[in-house]
Amino acid sequence: MQTMSSIFVLAGIAATSFTLALSGALMPGPLLTVTVAEAARRGARAGPLVITGHAILELLLVVAVIKGLGPSLQAPPVIGTISLLGGMILLVMGVDMVRKASTLSLRQETDPDCQKRLGHPVILGFVGSLANPYWTIWWVTIGLGYMTTAKQFGVPGLAAFFFGHIAADYGWYILVALGIARGKTVVSEKGYRIMIRGCGIFLVCFGVWFLVAAFQHLGSETV
Repeated sequence: MQTMSSIFVLAGIAATSFTLALSGALMPGPLLTVTVAEAARRGARAGPLVITGHAILELLLVVAVIKGLGPSLQAPPVIGTISLLGGMILLVMGVDMVRKASTLSLRQETDPDCQKRLGHPVILGFVGSLANPYWTIWWVTIGLGYMTTAKQFGVPGLAAFFFGHIAADYGWYILVALGIARGKTVVSEKGYRIMIRGCGIFLVCFGVWFLVAAFQHLGSETV
C-alpha cells in the first residue's frame, strides 16, 4: 500500500507540474520564435532539438535552485541584470534575422554553411531560453514554489516535477514544429522571408521590452 501511495503522489506531482508548465510554454516568446524559424528550415525534427537545449538549461537551473540559488535570484538587482543581458541578446538575434531574411531560402535548409551561421537548434534552444528574463522569473516564482513542495518527497519528487514540466515543453513545441513543417510546402519564398523578418522584429520588440524592465529594476535600487 505504501508503494502504491507513493506512485500516486509522484504521478500527481508530474501531472500538476505538466499543467503548470503550460502556463509558460503556451505564451509567445523567443523559444517559440526560434522553433518556428528552425522548423521551417529543418523540418519537424527541429522541435525536439530546440527543446533539448531548453531542457538542458532548465535542468541546470533546477540543480542550482536545489543547491540554494533560489532566494538570491529574487533580488531586484539580479532580475534587472538578467533582463539587461537578455534584452541585449534578443536585440542581436532579432537584428541578425531581419538583416539575413532577404538572403534566406527554403532550399537552403541542407546547406552546411547556412546551418553553421544560424547555429545548431540545441544551442538556439539554450540561448533562446536564457535570453528570456521572464523564463527565469517564472522559475523563481511558480517553479520555485512548486519545487519546494516536490522536494518534500525527496529525489523522486523532484524528478517527477522536472519530467512532468519538460514533458509539457516537448509536447507543445513538437506540435508547433510539426505544424510548421507540414505547412512548409505551401509557403512561398517570399512568404518564408516575411515570416523570418517578422520573427526578427518580434525578437527586437521583446528585447526593447526587457531592456525597459531592466532599467526599472536596476533604477529602483538607486532611488
